[in-house]
Amino acid sequence: MKMPYILLCVLFLCIANASAQNTQTYTVDGVSYELKTEVEGPLTLLWNTIDKQYRFFAKKGAVIKPLLNTKTEAGYQEEYKAILRELTQGTPMDVEKVNLDFGSLRRFFNTYNKQQDPDYTPKAFLSNLEYRIGVLGGITNNIFTDNPNNESTPQVDVEFEVYDPENLPLHALVFQYKQTFSSDDFDFSLSQFSINYRFKFINTKAFSLYVNNKLATLTISQSPESVREENGETFIREGGTNTSFEGALIFGLGADIKLGKG
Repeated sequence: MKMPYILLCVLFLCIANASAQNTQTYTVDGVSYELKTEVEGPLTLLWNTIDKQYRFFAKKGAVIKPLLNTKTEAGYQEEYKAILRELTQGTPMDVEKVNLDFGSLRRFFNTYNKQQDPDYTPKAFLSNLEYRIGVLGGITNNIFTDNPNNESTPQVDVEFEVYDPENLPLHALVFQYKQTFSSDDFDFSLSQFSINYRFKFINTKAFSLYVNNKLATLTISQSPESVREENGETFIREGGTNTSFEGALIFGLGADIKLGKG
């Protein structure tokens, strides 16, 4: 049963290594920060995780400004928009629609840099990757197992979705981990790791409808011995751990509904 957890650890380590970037020390308002370069050009986007929060900085020449969005009782102050207006003055740029996240800032910085330098080239294809992490919970009656009394057990799903909203907005790659727990009435548990492709044939900011294609699935299940009577004959299925790998395509339909910011 340890295999799925090992696979999850390897997955996240690979993602972390793939996105790792060299850091450089910068001094901003008298404070030294180790920052990574996300967009480099006439206007450079710097960032890092500081105190468990993403922090973004804009660099133009020798000037480095922190991009802040302070929350007060009156709401978010959006100070970063004033900074972006100041750094891009003289160039027609729409600051109001910029969000303080990777995708929105990348698009803004790349657009500005293209206007300043005709030879400016953004990062390579699929360099604007973003991700979502989703956790779902519920119950299942384990329809694909021998469950004569139709017992239900708890189930938890964790999804890691990777997509490029700029170059491939209708497509996504999803790594999914599903854990079904046993209960006193039904001694069956399942751990499943799968790789999925999603095509979002309806994709808006508030709602998306997609076809989910399960490309590969590794399943590890733990079940007790079962006895079944059929036509006067007794069939005994041994219990224990069963591991299977499926490469067949499995299709499904799903939807995303945005409930708030984030």
